[in-house]
Amino acid sequence: MAIKVKSPFGRIGVLMSGPSTEKKISLKSGHAVYAALKDSGYKVVPVIIKTASVQDNIRLLKFKKIDCAFIALHGRFGEDGGIQKILSRLKIPYTGSGIKASRLAMDKIASRKIFQKHGLNVPRSQVLNESSYRGLNLRNLNFPLVVKPATHGSSIGLSIVSGPKDISKAINSAFKFDKRIIIEEYIKGRELTVGILEEKAMPVIEIIPKHDFFDYQAKYSQGLTDYIVPAKLSPALTRRVKKAALAAHRLLGCCGCSRVDIILNKNSQPFVLEVNTIPGFTSTSLLPKAAKISGIGFSSLCLKLIRLAYAKT
Repeated sequence: MAIKVKSPFGRIGVLMSGPSTEKKISLKSGHAVYAALKDSGYKVVPVIIKTASVQDNIRLLKFKKIDCAFIALHGRFGEDGGIQKILSRLKIPYTGSGIKASRLAMDKIASRKIFQKHGLNVPRSQVLNESSYRGLNLRNLNFPLVVKPATHGSSIGLSIVSGPKDISKAINSAFKFDKRIIIEEYIKGRELTVGILEEKAMPVIEIIPKHDFFDYQAKYSQGLTDYIVPAKLSPALTRRVKKAALAAHRLLGCCGCSRVDIILNKNSQPFVLEVNTIPGFTSTSLLPKAAKISGIGFSSLCLKLIRLAYAKT
């Protein structure tokens, strides 16, 4: 029996793929969202983004004749405000944060300055610029250190360096992905993440990778990471972690949803690492896990984000 098509949102375009290094994950997220919406009986069409060209994407979006966009693009162009700017120009409602918030969240240097200014704990760090980098002065940073690109996600280009002999290799690796990189103190502690939905913090998740750290493989391969949902924290500590996550989300001007990554140090102080404005929507992704424990299934989560997209127009 055919499913009756519902149309309160018109024709929904699920934007996926993209020109970034996170293309493969975007395709997984996009196909999962597309399947959920289609199975629920909504008018939905996949929109495969291939380049960051403004004119190419304007032509593509007009050709697809979509009424709203579910953005499942991870990384550059999807999360940095690029596609949001085009959709705003075409007056197409879209899921997630706007242009400015997307750009700020994607730039770990800019976002951390905001967090620090407003009293949130962030790791001590140093920024290196490829064009002016001549040597290394660690300025009171002690090993182990984390080296990563300033504007990438999914732990791409990230290294944990235990000693001086490996620092140059890590720096060169990070510069392959960005012209600016961050060298920061490695904070040993519990790895947590907090999903934000409709301006409310969802249950805290603790991430326990079976690798040394929560790298690309651990994030997207079944069985390589354990997730404790909700995290086993005291009520008071849970409130403190949620408060920090929600503050980070709001300080950047995010809306709809986000996911805030936090390290809880040995003194139970939450350190904000970054805000993800377009969290993953794969079977192993964390925002859907938090939503599920809150009683919101995957399809309902997708629909809620579309309703929020229309609400902000």
